[in-house]
Amino acid sequence: MEFIWIGFAFICGLLTKLISLPPSIGYLAAGFILNALGYQADSMVTALADIGITLMLFTIGLKLNIKDLVKPEIWFGSVSHSILWLVIGMLILKTIAFISVGFINELSLITSALIIFALSFSSTVCVVKLLEERGEMRTRHGKLAIGILVMQDIIAVVFLVLATGKVPSPWVALLLLFIPLRPYINKGIDKAGHGELIPLMGFFIAFGAYELFELMKVKGDFGALLAGMYFATHSKASEITKSLLSFKDLFLIGFFLSIGFTALPTMEMLAIASVLTLMLPVKFLLFFFILVKLKLRGRTAFLSALALSNFSEFGLIVAALSSKSGWLSPEWLVILSLAVSMSFIITNVLYNFAHDYFANNKERFKRFESKQPLAEDNFEQPCEAPIAIIGMGRVGMGAYYALNAQIGNQVWGLDADKDKVQWLNDKGIQAYLGDAEDADFWESIDLSRIELTLLALPSVQDIINITAQIKRTNYRGKIAAIARYDDERIALESFGVDKVFNFYTEVGVGFAEESMSLIKPVQVLEAS
Repeated sequence: MEFIWIGFAFICGLLTKLISLPPSIGYLAAGFILNALGYQADSMVTALADIGITLMLFTIGLKLNIKDLVKPEIWFGSVSHSILWLVIGMLILKTIAFISVGFINELSLITSALIIFALSFSSTVCVVKLLEERGEMRTRHGKLAIGILVMQDIIAVVFLVLATGKVPSPWVALLLLFIPLRPYINKGIDKAGHGELIPLMGFFIAFGAYELFELMKVKGDFGALLAGMYFATHSKASEITKSLLSFKDLFLIGFFLSIGFTALPTMEMLAIASVLTLMLPVKFLLFFFILVKLKLRGRTAFLSALALSNFSEFGLIVAALSSKSGWLSPEWLVILSLAVSMSFIITNVLYNFAHDYFANNKERFKRFESKQPLAEDNFEQPCEAPIAIIGMGRVGMGAYYALNAQIGNQVWGLDADKDKVQWLNDKGIQAYLGDAEDADFWESIDLSRIELTLLALPSVQDIINITAQIKRTNYRGKIAAIARYDDERIALESFGVDKVFNFYTEVGVGFAEESMSLIKPVQVLEAS
């Protein structure tokens, strides 16, 4: 059985990748195909799904700053959207019921509210995968979307407690004892080095927190999320996240397969699920207008709203719980699983065109912006140095130091991560905050003084998007970028990047050149 679903998952994932769709859509399709062929999810698929979700929430926590959650655009945006969605969703559902659509016209008021509530959540799995694949987790809109998802997770935990009557243990307050223990735990992490102990430690912390919270009768996944936030400020947080990335992606295959294994739909169920997905534009519009009213810029509101315009796997948990309690018929579990699957596909397809669509229609969205944007959304005019490095990761910082040593103070860096920019500034590095994929950023600075732009980014798609944005502003300078593989290099050169460096080759060349400097003085001395 394991070989069959692994093979199906691989084939379907490969096919969707070949048509420029995320492999996760293929995994969803594989689940439904296997279900239609008579296969059912075994304990391994369920276990993989649970592990994947726990690891995903833990890694989200590692990237979160608790201060971000108390921002009005996060907590008020999330709560107000949930309330408005419930009201408007109920009206839509009752309107559909008025025209006697099967399954819906039989719903009571409480049952209708449960369904709309289940559909109010956005998918953590879908949104995180979407942002990770495009390298947008640390952008302004990426952090905003993740913050709202965390707030929704908190609402979900509260619902589960109330709906199941599962009251947390009176000993739950003992978990606070871990707060003063953090310095000692941090020392343990420091001693782990950089090898195989790093991912193992990540597993230990994530599942240790899961089991502790379950012991205290609180949702274990919520404990994994809090554990990640607890260690988010540690110097090895990023290293732990990267070490768990492949494990997380592998285990999440089980989650996508498990949705398809839920049940076989009838044509009527498929039609109802399709009707529910027609509510996605309402979800998008609510998010967009709430966020712009909270003084966010149009692009940030647009991208965040589009990423969040899907239904959540939590809807299936609500449906299963409601069905078990007799509040909802079992057929609705199938309908909601179909709606969730459809929403994943729609979001992934539409988001592929999000940046280009906004760039071509930005005036339509910008007219809804507040005249006084939030302070952190005001661009700081970069210095007049002629060389700009986009992406201040390890490669970007290496390029900055090398160029600064050769030509002096003629280089500046740009990064979308506010915390990283502050850290770079503290170290005396000339770095600025900004999203290079944002056309507004390039239009707000004087490009006539920039002679060379280095795109030190890991994602080829990000490099292509930024190159397109720069070219739209009639930039006259040169563009250089990095690529890991030859096919990526060819794609970037054909798109118009002036010089593409093969990452692995250039590391070898640089290593050789620097090493040769060790023996050159000796050779000169011998020659004389």
